[in-house]
Amino acid sequence: MSDKPLPPPVVSAERNLTELTVKALILGALLSMILAAANAYIGLLVGLTVSASIPAAAVSMGVLRLFRRSTILENNMVQTSASAGESLVAGIIFTIPALVMMNAWTGYEYGPMVSIAILGGILGVAFTIPLRRALIVEAKLKFPEGVATAEVLKTGGIETDKDHPEHVHNEEAAKGFKMLLVAAGLGGLFKVLESAIGVLSSGVATIKSFLTGKYLFMGSITLSPALIGVGYIVGLNIAVLVFLGGVIGTLIGVPLNWLFNSDALMQTVGIPAGTPMSEFTDGQWSALANEAWQNCRRIGVGAMMVGGVWSLISLAKPLWNGIKTSLAAYKATKSGEGQKILRTEYDTPINYVGILILIAIVPLFFIFYNALGEYESKLMIASIMTVLMLVFGFIFASVAGYMAGLVGSSNNPISGVTIATVIVSALILLQLMGNEGMAATLGPIAVIFLAGMICSAAAIAGDNMQDLKCGHVLGATPWRQQIFQIVGVVAAALVIPFVLDILDQGYGIGRPSPLNPDATPLSAPQAGLMRDLSTGIFGAGIEWNFIFIGFALAIVLIILDTIQEKRGSDVRFPVLAVAVGIYLPLGLSVPIFVGGLIAHIIKKKTAKQSDEVKKKREGTGLLIASGLITGEALLGVLVAVAAVVWQGSVPLMGDSLMSQILGLAGLIFVCGYLYRKTIKTK
Repeated sequence: MSDKPLPPPVVSAERNLTELTVKALILGALLSMILAAANAYIGLLVGLTVSASIPAAAVSMGVLRLFRRSTILENNMVQTSASAGESLVAGIIFTIPALVMMNAWTGYEYGPMVSIAILGGILGVAFTIPLRRALIVEAKLKFPEGVATAEVLKTGGIETDKDHPEHVHNEEAAKGFKMLLVAAGLGGLFKVLESAIGVLSSGVATIKSFLTGKYLFMGSITLSPALIGVGYIVGLNIAVLVFLGGVIGTLIGVPLNWLFNSDALMQTVGIPAGTPMSEFTDGQWSALANEAWQNCRRIGVGAMMVGGVWSLISLAKPLWNGIKTSLAAYKATKSGEGQKILRTEYDTPINYVGILILIAIVPLFFIFYNALGEYESKLMIASIMTVLMLVFGFIFASVAGYMAGLVGSSNNPISGVTIATVIVSALILLQLMGNEGMAATLGPIAVIFLAGMICSAAAIAGDNMQDLKCGHVLGATPWRQQIFQIVGVVAAALVIPFVLDILDQGYGIGRPSPLNPDATPLSAPQAGLMRDLSTGIFGAGIEWNFIFIGFALAIVLIILDTIQEKRGSDVRFPVLAVAVGIYLPLGLSVPIFVGGLIAHIIKKKTAKQSDEVKKKREGTGLLIASGLITGEALLGVLVAVAAVVWQGSVPLMGDSLMSQILGLAGLIFVCGYLYRKTIKTK
């Protein structure tokens, strides 16, 4: 937070520029769908999502400049709508795949998914409307991506008319759009050569035993430009912590687990007791290493559980203060104590927000009612779930909005909020429903429905606050942005079920694809955790030994993070970043670490440059990183479509040594391109 007064907006409250237009609505909705598909792939692959506001702003400026007239506020509306798709899909992919993974659904059911996404997303917007003034104007939080997006939009000029001399300012917009397209093409080409043709390998992995079998080594690196981009955007601190989690879970955890639990691991994979290690085949060593790693992933589960609860505890006081400030501002306006509301401070009227929430109660109830199937007391349980959604939804949406202001949307621990939701709601429903008979099956399903709704609301809340900060800097009209946010929610919700169904058939989500079993499944770490927690609490059982280790590790990290916070250090230890790293395969965390390292090196080399050069390099790096992510992700979805249409894909070279060498060379080239293109920006 800062005590400095906020600078005046780029467009003053007295000036009325075009904001809400048909072309902005159409472009925003289309981009919301596209970015939802891209983020679905990345989020399911690595368990992390990144803000799409900056690439959306660049695309908007590149497209709208083709029209005779456009304005900075119109571009802001497009990115507001487009970024909603990226955020909403996070809420869905962190939860709903659990229903398929636990065999409650045979596939991704369109009607329930669209209903959950639209209702959760719209309520996420509604819950944050009364918080806008408190968090953006009064608290003066950083909202890093919102400010960065505003800087990108400023490069396109305030108002463009091809008959007006100011049109020359749009050359910067054209340059940024071209840069994004080139990077997207590079990421997309890499994905085609890897998944569709097989010239490039998807990764390099090895499993070796040393010291006559007493030491079991398991290591890998995923060859992915998109993950380089993710690491670049989240920065070195988060990238290092994700990598540290990978080291703990794989490089340390696997050999220690084998050392102390070799007999149990051998029994699990079907190796007879007493078999000499010298007689183990490569396949048996691989099975042992994978089983040891699966055990160690539960350390990440434990750390995520504690991290989710801690994120709520640590935010209790600032959240309460924010709500009180917001209510006080509303009462002052209502009583006439305040001045006439400026255009730049005009939110959707609070009575409309209240009516919207009241109307939402009816579909909320019926969604939960239908999810409970033939359960005897489903009328009561559905009513209680509706109340829980409204109460927890507001609390967790407020948490997400506050966290977006502190650390940004890309670092927002939405999964921690969802973990807390699953644990609390599962314990409440367990007390109400029990775990006998039908309740043992329907209880976890009800929990995931509730978690999907709340997680969608929280994800959109963080994005909405980030976009409203961008609008506050630029001088946008808040109520119009809130409308565009809802447009983006609805547009994305309509395509998300199709995207997840295609990805599940093409790659498999959290499990091998029945259609394409040779493909590497998308790990979907959060959804797997939600399944384990909900079914475990309702009686399927949770193996606690490794989870307890995760509890202890989380406590240590929380203590370290608290010390660093009090010291005012930029180096922090957020639990959830380490926990996700433990839960994911090591190979995914390596390129994320490399991307964070590149960002850090560029930042150090730019430290002595002028502020203008710093801003330009920051913008260039973010656009290229975003392009790498978007290009690879979108082509990943298209490759999945091709796999579905042609009943599986057959790479030409497979996973040969040559394809691994070419893949490594290709990734090095991508890293060099990102570094050189950014560092040469003047």
